[in-house]
Amino acid sequence: MRLLLLSDTHLPKRARELPAPLLAELPLADVVIHAGDWVDTATLDLLEARSRRVVGVYGNNDGPELRARLPEIARADLGGLRFGVVHETGAAQGRERRCAERFPDLDVLVFGHSHIPWDTTAPEGLRLLNPGSPTDRRRQPHRTYMTATVTDDSRLTDVTLHRLPPRTGNSRPATGLAPTGRRRPPGER
Repeated sequence: MRLLLLSDTHLPKRARELPAPLLAELPLADVVIHAGDWVDTATLDLLEARSRRVVGVYGNNDGPELRARLPEIARADLGGLRFGVVHETGAAQGRERRCAERFPDLDVLVFGHSHIPWDTTAPEGLRLLNPGSPTDRRRQPHRTYMTATVTDDSRLTDVTLHRLPPRTGNSRPATGLAPTGRRRPPGER
């Protein structure tokens, strides 16, 4: 089972549209996971129309229309792995411990909010993944999203962080806060 993970799309405020390389991944994915801060309902509509399955949550920048359609926390069994999706997990320091305590029944937690790619595993075994943002890199070197595979024997493999090329032309500049707490880049190429 192929997964496409994204978060913090912030359309149309941080970009006019989703990047073409990310859109090209949609037909390849069995499940698209979005960890919030869509900002517009058109992005949700687009992903639902072009994807086999969407698992998503609302984020702190999502208004009433998105909150009416999406939960704050989503859970899904994907190929025998228990996934959770949430937008915010708090400060980087202590994240693994906090999330393992809050979500003891999960194997994988996908989150967003920081725009900082993240891939760690808590001592209790919970895998934490943040795909970054495909539209607003803030002060990260690249805009990003992730792909991963759930194998037939219920293992998460091939977790890959995809770096998008810099914007050109009339693109909007990326702004934001300085990154902190960055861990090893997941599957960085």
